[in-house]
Amino acid sequence: MSHKVVSIVLGGGRGTRLYPLTEQRSKPAVPIAGKYRLVDIPISNCLNSGYNKIFVLTQYNSASLNKHIKNAYNFSIFSKGFVDILAADQNNEGDRWFEGTADAVRRTQKNLLNVDYDYVLILSGDQLYQMDYAALVDFHVKNKGDVTIATIPVTGKDATGFGILKSDENNVITSFIEKPNKEELLNWGSEVSEEMDKRGRHYLASMGIYVFSKGVLASLLKENPGMDFGKEIIPESIDSKNVLSYQFDGYWTDIGTISSFFEANIGLTDDIPDFNLFNETVYTRARMLPPSKISGTTLNNTIVADGCILNGDKIQRSIIGIRSRIGHGTVIKNTYMMGSDYYEQLEEVLELGSTQAPPPVGVGERCYIENAILDKNCRIGNNVRIKGGKHLKDGDYETYAVCDGIVVVKKEAVIVNGITIGC
Repeated sequence: MSHKVVSIVLGGGRGTRLYPLTEQRSKPAVPIAGKYRLVDIPISNCLNSGYNKIFVLTQYNSASLNKHIKNAYNFSIFSKGFVDILAADQNNEGDRWFEGTADAVRRTQKNLLNVDYDYVLILSGDQLYQMDYAALVDFHVKNKGDVTIATIPVTGKDATGFGILKSDENNVITSFIEKPNKEELLNWGSEVSEEMDKRGRHYLASMGIYVFSKGVLASLLKENPGMDFGKEIIPESIDSKNVLSYQFDGYWTDIGTISSFFEANIGLTDDIPDFNLFNETVYTRARMLPPSKISGTTLNNTIVADGCILNGDKIQRSIIGIRSRIGHGTVIKNTYMMGSDYYEQLEEVLELGSTQAPPPVGVGERCYIENAILDKNCRIGNNVRIKGGKHLKDGDYETYAVCDGIVVVKKEAVIVNGITIGC
């Protein structure tokens, strides 16, 4: 059965744990898989589920996110679907930034008045997963929920970073705790599937995905001044509302840190990845790029996006993003190269190739790069060696940062000939 649903994708805060990738962009605008943005994931899940009325709430460093959404999601004039951006703004109700997930929805809910809906689907803009939201909403309706939380079993190690809950035999949530410490976790185990039990995932964590019945959301936001759904609104509604747990057992990861971002992307190169790009359509901005050209390069477990020119020696377990250029004799391993926003003229590349001041956009000749993220529009010269690993201490430098052993070359950084990082 089809239900009338409006979706709200939360654009997130400053994303400090994803720095330097969020130095010039918001978390949902961070490129993934060589050609997409993180925000494409929840929007694509909505569209694949048949829900095409979508608001995206933005705040920090939102210019690139706004541009991406404007260029990517244009519906037919005969469709009632939309993907609209709602930014934090100054008005008669206040002039401050959004101060939490609930505060963001509360201050923008007036925009829902002209939309025909019965249920509100609230989503995070910085997670990687595929979910049929229609099944989630059907579960909510069938079980007469006021609020339904999508949950996933996690290990004790991971549980301290999530909201953890317990539910009864009818999937009604009876208790909720936000980011418990190890001692508090002792009594919070739940009944999970046999497969999850074998993997030691005994705790039900909130995925930050919520379904609210129309009137319930409005009343909760009016009665409760809390700023955050996970910390205040949800826990305080358990005693007064029918709050349900919808257990999800597919692949899901929260892209909260550089290491989780790196692992999620590199994991896409596995023979059978946990997140399958070939399963459901992931929508994004349509670019009229030429096919990639590969000359003499050995590729192994590598994803190559459109418009690349690859002359390197070997690329292994890596993602090569749009418009990437890699020079002769270069070896790249376990690396996410985001690519470029533009092409340089061939004459300019040839000229820069000889002078190397600055190097052309891309990676030059005879380089070795391992355990790294190369942000957009990097210029890496010839004979450069970059090797991340646990031997490196975290730090922030002019052209790169080190996070959990991963070397992150900053957007538009210039690494001149012969530089060595981490070797």
